[in-house]
Amino acid sequence: MPPSELPVRRPAKREGARVSLDNTYRVLARKYRPTHFDDLIGQEALVRTLSNAFELNRIHQAYLLSGVRGVGKTTTARIMARALNYHRPAADGAPGIDAPTIRMPGLGTHCQAIIESRHVDVVEMDAASHTGIDDVRELIEGSRYRPVMARTKVYIIDEVHMLSKAAFNGLLKTLEEPPDHVKFLFATTEVDKVPVTVRSRCQRFDLRRVEADVMMAHLQSICTREGVEIDAEALVVIARAAEGSVRDALSLLDQAIAHGAAHAATGRPHVGADGVRAMLGLADRARIIDLFEAVMGGRLPEAMTGLKLLHDSGADPGHLVSDLADFVHLVTRLKLVPDAAKDPALTEEERRRGGAFAAALSLPVLTRTWQLLVKGLADVKDAPRPLQAADMVLVRLACAADLPTPDEALKRLMALPAGEGAPMLPPPGGGARPPAMVGSAAGGGSAAAVAVGSALRHAPVPQGVPVAAAAPRPAATPQPAAAPQSAVRLDGFADVVALAQARRDIQLKLALERDVRLVRFEEGRIEFELAPEGSPATAANLSRRLAEWTGLRWMVSVVSGGGAPTLREQADTKAREEKDDVAADPTVRMLLDTFPGSVIVAVRSLIEAAPPPSLAAAVPDAGPDDEVGYDAGFGDDGFSDDDL
Repeated sequence: MPPSELPVRRPAKREGARVSLDNTYRVLARKYRPTHFDDLIGQEALVRTLSNAFELNRIHQAYLLSGVRGVGKTTTARIMARALNYHRPAADGAPGIDAPTIRMPGLGTHCQAIIESRHVDVVEMDAASHTGIDDVRELIEGSRYRPVMARTKVYIIDEVHMLSKAAFNGLLKTLEEPPDHVKFLFATTEVDKVPVTVRSRCQRFDLRRVEADVMMAHLQSICTREGVEIDAEALVVIARAAEGSVRDALSLLDQAIAHGAAHAATGRPHVGADGVRAMLGLADRARIIDLFEAVMGGRLPEAMTGLKLLHDSGADPGHLVSDLADFVHLVTRLKLVPDAAKDPALTEEERRRGGAFAAALSLPVLTRTWQLLVKGLADVKDAPRPLQAADMVLVRLACAADLPTPDEALKRLMALPAGEGAPMLPPPGGGARPPAMVGSAAGGGSAAAVAVGSALRHAPVPQGVPVAAAAPRPAATPQPAAAPQSAVRLDGFADVVALAQARRDIQLKLALERDVRLVRFEEGRIEFELAPEGSPATAANLSRRLAEWTGLRWMVSVVSGGGAPTLREQADTKAREEKDDVAADPTVRMLLDTFPGSVIVAVRSLIEAAPPPSLAAAVPDAGPDDEVGYDAGFGDDGFSDDDL
């Protein structure tokens, strides 16, 4: 048979084997990328400013767009490139447009090429892969030539902070005085790394994170156009996980659609909240709140069992601890800002139970719980077995929850008979130094003896147990008439410091405590050595103020040596000695041994020292309970009473 008559074997046609380019799937982040300024969501300030600039023809030579990933920096730059080069000829009676405009009724002559990043006059450069001076030199050389097709030559440099120092320096001159036909558009996620010399030559726009309600509405709109059914709670989970990034939200939605199954009734793709949580390794928010309640109530077996069940269901231990910290932050916000309950990203369960916790827990408990969780989160991430580390975080919280508050612990110690575990407190005014309240910190940072669960569980001390009553405050006596200034008697340098505090001269008081090494003190005369960091004007200020306050002339002089330690140094030494004394107490030592790594933070006396009687007349208009504003509620070590 001649070759021409041989049968030709052709491949069989398979239905569906040929896929046209139009049917190729595009990810949602690219399919719904904005092409007009009206499509940008959550960036109203940017759109308004650029609209006014284009209408007034006040277009800057360079723009710097900053913000977190996925908020639209590069997209905005491309839209601006279209707006700068928009051209549409007149057609069908509609007037043509041949000028920069922010209102683009349709695709212009150059729009499609710019959208597809293939226009010859719109140059996009990724600074992450083109960091050197040679790349910038090529860019500068090209900027000298006029555009080939468009009105303006636009240079879009993404991740501009990645340029080298030499590249930035090479760009400065061209950036300051570019040709009239050139515009620069920079995008960066780390604007602080851009040299200030570059930032000062640009108009800067900080693109905001998209609010949760705006993000949820955007995702719902896309799901409607895609024919996808999605639960409202699933929208909340995706919006929360995206953290304000539109691209992240669309990528998560794309993944959730593929992860979900078709709805049984409609046959359309369906995205449920449980599926999204399983996909992200998250736990049900209600179960996180249950876990938080068990931990705060000190129910350790229940908490550890709940943690294990959440882990077995696919939740990551690090995410669980992070979710607990996130809920503590939510409770704190609900306590301080009640309007936070109106956040549309919150579920009804979070509003109801979060509000209940906010009413029950105090701020010190919440802040310390937050500190323990944040420290525990770092431990979980670094641990070889994260679940075990998460278990120990719960144990740490539960042990802290078992401890009473400092007030309750003090009452119980005072109620114990002598010889039953703790010594009785000596009566006020006795020779022995009174016991002190001790604050301890686990890991050198967070307080170990935090009464985390006391607001939920601890009851008051039973009425049948005798409790030593605190010494009553003396009854207020009528204040005598203010004595003349000359009657103020200063028996020592400490009285001078107390007088400065009584007169509200805070700057002088701090200088006396911190910078003065006393050499000699007698009525009318003070000699001291000035600390190296002290101000030479301290002596003159002290002499002038003492003359005003006492009505006497005081000779204040500075000598070169022989001074005693400053009052601040003496106080630090005394504090260290008190900590050593307290650490030697059997009860305190038992607490420190019970919580390895805990340390004594502060020691405070239970009996207030009475002010010097000679200074009573020196305090103008001061009642018996008047506090100095800067020092109210704080001890010498800077810790507030809530830190106990």
